[in-house]
Amino acid sequence: MITLGFYFLLRPGEYAQTSNPDSTPFRLADVHLLRHSIRLDHISCDLDTLYTTTYVGFEFTNKKNGVRGEIIGLGRSQHPAFCPVLATISRVMHLRTHHAALSTPLYMVHSNSQWTPITTTTLTSALRQAVMVLGPTFGITHSDISVRSLRSSGAMALLCADIDTDRIRLLGRWRSDEMLRYLHVQAFPLVQHLAPLMLQHGAFSFLPSTPAPILSPFLKLSNCMLFPQ
Repeated sequence: MITLGFYFLLRPGEYAQTSNPDSTPFRLADVHLLRHSIRLDHISCDLDTLYTTTYVGFEFTNKKNGVRGEIIGLGRSQHPAFCPVLATISRVMHLRTHHAALSTPLYMVHSNSQWTPITTTTLTSALRQAVMVLGPTFGITHSDISVRSLRSSGAMALLCADIDTDRIRLLGRWRSDEMLRYLHVQAFPLVQHLAPLMLQHGAFSFLPSTPAPILSPFLKLSNCMLFPQ
């Protein structure tokens, strides 16, 4: 569920049990699996066929978490474990094995003859345990992290990959610039090349008859240095 939360930029209530009464989790019935352009029956197909899946999609069936009937999807990440397709197959196989109804949320786990939900608290705890081991290397502490961090982490990963913000907003179902508060401008991959780019592209001039802009003393000085007359 952590894998799905990260890759699909999901809200916590979409992939884990939460106390929010308005949460709308994805269910087994909402899963769509494709092998290239061929739709697979994820309930009845055999295991070998299931693992030929190249694309997974989740359908919104409630207006509260998206446009009803809309499907968001992703292909394989090419990682042997951390992959949205493999994570979905794993969930589908577990639910199928224990004869779950189509209405069963994807976060349900069958153990000791009973169904138990994966909660937001459980996921936050798992993430914080990992951060206690790995976090100091990256300058973060366990208190910096919660299950909500997955949504911002996925968005930041796309931004650092130079994916334009419109596509990020589409995947995350942001309808406004609210997405910007999930992004962190201080991320090293985002800023490490900015100074050279500003130097390279700072050599500009204005079109003839363009009114002179009001420049600060610093910009006036830098303009004289860059463009000596």
